[in-house]
Amino acid sequence: MHAAGVSFPDLLQSRAGYQLVRPLPALLGMEGAGIVRTAPEGHGLTPGQRVGVLTDAGTWQQTVVVDPQSVLPLPDSVTFTAAAGLLLNFLTVHFALDERARYRPGETVLVHGAAGGIGVAALRVASALGLDTIAVVSTDAKADVARAHGATHVIGVDGFKDRVLEITGGRGVDIVLDPVGGARFTDTLRSLASGGRVVVLGFTSGQIPTVKVNRLLLKNISVVGAGWGEYMRADPAYPAQQWSVLEPLLGSGDLTITEPTTVPLDEAADALRRLEDRTVRGKIVLALR
Repeated sequence: MHAAGVSFPDLLQSRAGYQLVRPLPALLGMEGAGIVRTAPEGHGLTPGQRVGVLTDAGTWQQTVVVDPQSVLPLPDSVTFTAAAGLLLNFLTVHFALDERARYRPGETVLVHGAAGGIGVAALRVASALGLDTIAVVSTDAKADVARAHGATHVIGVDGFKDRVLEITGGRGVDIVLDPVGGARFTDTLRSLASGGRVVVLGFTSGQIPTVKVNRLLLKNISVVGAGWGEYMRADPAYPAQQWSVLEPLLGSGDLTITEPTTVPLDEAADALRRLEDRTVRGKIVLALR
């Protein structure tokens, strides 16, 4: 392993607060990138090959053993650090848009928490799939991050519903990707067009919202969850199917990426604290070599 991503599930696992509870001490890390040392026959992997890695836990170390179905070939243009920072979030967002929201090119997507890891991935992937994006952010610095990652529109969290309706000519958006939750959820529903879909990706606000379901009835709104990890565990071949869509977009440059913030492994605890404090812009990655 050359690099490993730091994700919100890592933070939850460090507190024994993740749905997959492991006894402590436990190795963290659900994604990473490196070079194949050995591989079984019949999986298309060869020693020396550059790959990305997905697993339930354990990528924060220099050597890891994983299911071959969770190993994905990297384009030459993608560095180890960039790969370690994109796999979990990009695949989660693709799952949310494709499998859960059933996106159609030309639709408009509202992205909450748009300067965070999931948010940045959402802006990149949605754009590559032919969707317009409205990024919701809480500070000017985060607005700059969202613009740098290709947001079609950037708006502040205060009064975001009214700005969404203004931008869309009163129609509302087709899809909302929400990794934040909290008190804004009612206005999120009010921001949707008729037949709109909200995809719940998490609760980084620390608050799980409740819904008055009459709001769903009034405009034929759908609220669905996007538990990519659970879906992957039920269908281990699914990440490779997704990668067959995303890898060509990466290779062609239609799906653009930037280098993440990279820190050494001995700063992993600080990386988790930054994630908890929501001071990370985009993704943070651990350099393992």
